[in-house]
Amino acid sequence: MANCSSPSSSSSSSSSSSFGSSNSSKAWIVHGIVAGAAIAAAVGARAYLNQLKKFRSRVVGIIPARFASSRFQGKPLVQILGKPMIQRTWEMAKMATTLDHIVVATDNEKIADCCRQFGADVIMTSESCRNGTERCNEALQKLGKKYDIVVNIQGDEPLIEPEIIDGVVKALQAAPDAVFSTAVTSLKPEDAHDPNRVKCVVDNRGYAIYFSRGLIPFNKSGKVNPQFPYLLHLGIQSYDTKFLKIYPDLKPTPLQLEEDLEQLKVLENGYKMKVIKVDHEAHGVDIPEDVEKIESLMRERNLS
Repeated sequence: MANCSSPSSSSSSSSSSSFGSSNSSKAWIVHGIVAGAAIAAAVGARAYLNQLKKFRSRVVGIIPARFASSRFQGKPLVQILGKPMIQRTWEMAKMATTLDHIVVATDNEKIADCCRQFGADVIMTSESCRNGTERCNEALQKLGKKYDIVVNIQGDEPLIEPEIIDGVVKALQAAPDAVFSTAVTSLKPEDAHDPNRVKCVVDNRGYAIYFSRGLIPFNKSGKVNPQFPYLLHLGIQSYDTKFLKIYPDLKPTPLQLEEDLEQLKVLENGYKMKVIKVDHEAHGVDIPEDVEKIESLMRERNLS
């Protein structure tokens, strides 16, 4: 006897099969959409990260050096344990990992000849540059290559750590709303009233509020508060090159002229400046007496 399915049973089976096939198709469609979205998100994230990596990626370090300093004439050439100070600064800068190129910008042939002898690239700049920032800008124009960031490495900071140079570069790369970055360290109590030691105050997000040769903040007792974390400005600073090109055209500002601090022209014109705090024993050379101090420190650290 033949085993035959009834028409209703056959129809039900066919319907069930069709329903299962439909669900399976929908599942594959949903899976495809989810997988596609995941791939798109991954591609988008990668593109975003690549864009971040490219943001302000080309960096040049410039060491401005002038001979005619009012406080210490010929300062870049002063010998520090047998080497010119400008050479010691250049050697430290060479160890920074974020710099694509390093040059010395000077208006003096003696300094230029000295730098060429120890292997530095030199750009001759005008004697009319009013400060290191303007000298960096002129050197940038003469380099003939495109850079996104210029790092102004003070020639009178022979013990500047390469990590600090890298730090100010990365800070500017991470702050698209800033055009300038710099570094501070803890202020020693004995330097509180020294006008050659520039002080700084910052906001809660790490942007500069003000710089001064006087002690800031200044409390009503008129005395140094040993519990307050006063900040000392280090000379190193970096700029977005688009901003650097317009900096010389900005008119001098009242606070800049009163304090004789070029950073204040940036702040007074409404631009943002990112500040990083580092652990650094600041030993810049401002006056002849500072040379002996820095040599003593180098001997203590066995630095040659």
